[in-house]
Amino acid sequence: MENLISLVNKLQRACTALGDHGEESALPTLWDSLPAIAVVGGQSSGKSSVLESFVGKDFLPRGSGIVTRRPLVLQLHRIDGDREYAEFMHLPRKRFTDFALVRKEIADETDRETGRSKQISSVPIHLSIYSPNVVNLTLIDLPGLTKVAVEGQPDSIVQDIENMVRSFIEKPNCIILAVSPANQDLATSDAIKISREVDPKGERTFGVLTKIDLMDKGTDAVDILEGRSYRLQQQWIGVVNRSQQDINKNVDMIAARRREREYFSTTPEYKHLAHRMGSEHLAKSLSKHLETVIKSRIPGLQSLITKTIAELETELNRLGKPIATDAGGKLYTIMEICRMFDGIYKEHLDGVRPGGEKIYHVFDNQFPVAIKRLQFDKQLAMENVKKLITEADGYQPHLIAPEQGYRRLIESCLVSIRGPAEAAVDAVHAILKELVHKAINETHELKQFPTLRVEVGNAAFESLDRMRDESKKNTLKLVDMECSYLTVDFFRKLPQDVEKGGNPSHSIFDRYNDSYLRRIGTTVLAYINMVCSTLRNSIPKSIVYCQVREAKRSLLDHFFTELGAREIKQLSKLLDEDPAVMERRTNLAKRLELYRSAQAEIDAVAWSK
Repeated sequence: MENLISLVNKLQRACTALGDHGEESALPTLWDSLPAIAVVGGQSSGKSSVLESFVGKDFLPRGSGIVTRRPLVLQLHRIDGDREYAEFMHLPRKRFTDFALVRKEIADETDRETGRSKQISSVPIHLSIYSPNVVNLTLIDLPGLTKVAVEGQPDSIVQDIENMVRSFIEKPNCIILAVSPANQDLATSDAIKISREVDPKGERTFGVLTKIDLMDKGTDAVDILEGRSYRLQQQWIGVVNRSQQDINKNVDMIAARRREREYFSTTPEYKHLAHRMGSEHLAKSLSKHLETVIKSRIPGLQSLITKTIAELETELNRLGKPIATDAGGKLYTIMEICRMFDGIYKEHLDGVRPGGEKIYHVFDNQFPVAIKRLQFDKQLAMENVKKLITEADGYQPHLIAPEQGYRRLIESCLVSIRGPAEAAVDAVHAILKELVHKAINETHELKQFPTLRVEVGNAAFESLDRMRDESKKNTLKLVDMECSYLTVDFFRKLPQDVEKGGNPSHSIFDRYNDSYLRRIGTTVLAYINMVCSTLRNSIPKSIVYCQVREAKRSLLDHFFTELGAREIKQLSKLLDEDPAVMERRTNLAKRLELYRSAQAEIDAVAWSK
């Protein structure tokens, strides 16, 4: 069972080393989940003397006012042999065999954290004492509760101390050691008052009654020690500490313990309670109870640690890896993030992610509808046909067929297709830009670096603009090609006037009648429809080739080329991570290290058992 207390000792030291003091934090805390014994009492309640009696040494600072201004995590380790020494966690390579120096180091370390202003701090001091004269036990000595501030302390010190003590003892895993002097009314005990508030049923509270030997003659503490005055689920234990005169005379602690045993065994009122009174019995009872509590908490602790490790790993993955310090590392990081973005962008185009289907909607719906809206029949109305044909004939009317008139009519219709063709290019361009926004938002690594996010977006948009311009040139060329060379076979297959019964000897002006003009308009419309059918297939191919295909192949190629020429300072600007994110990642990594260490320690104990 002793290794259970050692396990908690190791975990508490690890918590302090990695910044987990159980205070309010956005990070999960292991400290609050560890069973611990907190020593609570008012000033001059004899709290320090109780702790020193556990160790058998004078090692705590003494004086007037608030002496304990930081929590002291006191870990007692029973060892074989006759060596006795102490170690502080903040001085890992130094052993103290002179306990007067331990007292001085506690005072000095308190001042290092709080200054000499008599302020308090929740950051604990860890002190381990190794001795054959102690039981395995861990206690947290908290600042003594007070009712007034002394000179040099803020007026809020009374409430600050109470808040700190409460923050420790309100945790369900905390065992409360409430120290009260017997020569004062228990109803006014600071320790009992605050412990009752957080543990009203007295399930977690051990009552310690000090200064029993200093009670007024004719009075005793039997009702309290037997639980009649104030009932606790745990026992009340009375102790007799050294008097101030004994301390001044450096009375040996072993002799003091002997006198304590004699007091309880020879005092008539306490004879029947002597077997469960005294500092030695208190230390053994606490050690045994702590072991029992730790044993009962281990399964829940293992479950909590496993769950928290998974949550911390998820959070760290979300925040991304820390930034490299060298130019090569920075460039690699930027390139990897860009590749992730590029991969997500391609997934949108290829249908793995939504968005790419909108391009097909442009080709299958938007572009054909735009062509239908051109209303070629209005352009080929008889008035317009007659106007263009007569203008094309000039001063000499056509002899057989109005070829120039046909060309002008066809060109006037085909030129109007340029509008829908350009609109299709722009529509696909807008979709490709929209997918850039989506891919940027879905690339979690880019959220880590705002400047890189902006630059990648700008580089992608510039590439898409170049692709759009090239696509427009090629798409409009397709329309211009249809204007520059007509499909001759289409017109060769048309029936001639003579074959239809026309008479070429009639006046040339007779050929401008409505029937003749209507047939020309119908012929031109048929040719235009044939061309539109061709362009409905060829223009999407041109757009996909010039825009979609190129976006998949070389969206960030220009950016990559320019990136390779940048110096480390410029690369660093791209990786300008939010300082708050950097700090959180560091804290999360430390906390993850703590939980993994705790998991390994608990597993080792479980396997050994």
